[in-house]
Amino acid sequence: MTVPANPTVTSLMGELATPAGQSDPYPIYSRLRELGDAISGPDDALIVTGYRECSALLREPRLRKNPGRLLAASGFPDWEQRPALRTMFTSLLMINPPEHTRLRGLVSRVFTARRIAELRPAVETIADRMCAELDGATDFIDAIAFPFPVAVIGELLGVPVEDRPMFRDLVNEWSMVLEILNPLTVDRADEAASAIVAYFHELAARRRAEPEDDLISALVSIGDGNQPALSDDELVKMAALILAAGFETTTGLLANGLLALLDHPAQADRLRRESELAKPAVEELLRYDTPVQLIYGRSAVDEIEVGELRLAAGQRVITVLGAGNRDPKVFTSPDEVILDRDEGAPLSFGAGIHHCLGAALARLEGQVMLPKLLQRFPGLHLAGEPQRRPGITIHSYSTLPMATH
Repeated sequence: MTVPANPTVTSLMGELATPAGQSDPYPIYSRLRELGDAISGPDDALIVTGYRECSALLREPRLRKNPGRLLAASGFPDWEQRPALRTMFTSLLMINPPEHTRLRGLVSRVFTARRIAELRPAVETIADRMCAELDGATDFIDAIAFPFPVAVIGELLGVPVEDRPMFRDLVNEWSMVLEILNPLTVDRADEAASAIVAYFHELAARRRAEPEDDLISALVSIGDGNQPALSDDELVKMAALILAAGFETTTGLLANGLLALLDHPAQADRLRRESELAKPAVEELLRYDTPVQLIYGRSAVDEIEVGELRLAAGQRVITVLGAGNRDPKVFTSPDEVILDRDEGAPLSFGAGIHHCLGAALARLEGQVMLPKLLQRFPGLHLAGEPQRRPGITIHSYSTLPMATH
């Protein structure tokens, strides 16, 4: 079927952009779902809220990324001259096969499940140390949700300990181009992206001269004969993307997940007592309040049919992961946390060729840290009003006041 245009969607999508909508988008998602699992929205974009429809479209190879179209329409026809836009929108996150296939294949050779599994002892050690330093009232974002994933991704990449703290502000500024495209935001993002790129060029040069047992050294060394498999520019963009994705989404998982557990004390008690719940608990917390709420920027090159959906040539698709994760046709009591739920994998890491490369690492960090916090601090509670990180795409907190007793 061809999805008819529905002007009501424009109003609801506008509500998502308000502070209230960004803070709690789920009632808006419910109203969107009432209009259909896939509905035509602003500029004839297809807004997809159904779980099965999102899953099918995420896996659809006939949908292609076209960032230049979006950026030009947003007032940046010269986007390739802007460091923040060039670094983000020509990265693995935003490109198509065959270039995507080549780069992902190369990185997958060194960013392996075995390498992630070998990080577990280091992840446990970092988590124990950070929990030991908690005492009394604190901001959970500053104390755990930011430094923990940065320490882990820094360990993986080979970023020295003393350099890691600076990346919080740099990555936050850079990643805002996924939310807002205006001159002020892009100017600030350009400064941040330029600093990140310069840093990784220097680090890559050091690792090329003196390799260590880290991901940057591994990325430097992959190649065929005398030709590097990754150019310097590709390597730096890959490192920057891994760093940004490696803590932005995990910070969201930890913050959103902990608050959800505190809001559901019976489920928190179960996780505190039942260590075997760690894996399904992280899946459920990802489903309940996913750090990445939507994926946009893909469009149909030709007229295509995906299941019962018919897309016109050039039609854009916005898959609303947060809505799909609470689809009542798939999940029983979708607005409740049920840690041993087994009704479908969350859409939170995407699917298909753009499935998040670091999903296993984020899951590992959640499985280690969240039970440890609950066990070590049975009196952990909210100690003030949380502040949401602004934005529609990335859903997390900028501050989360907590007290340990």
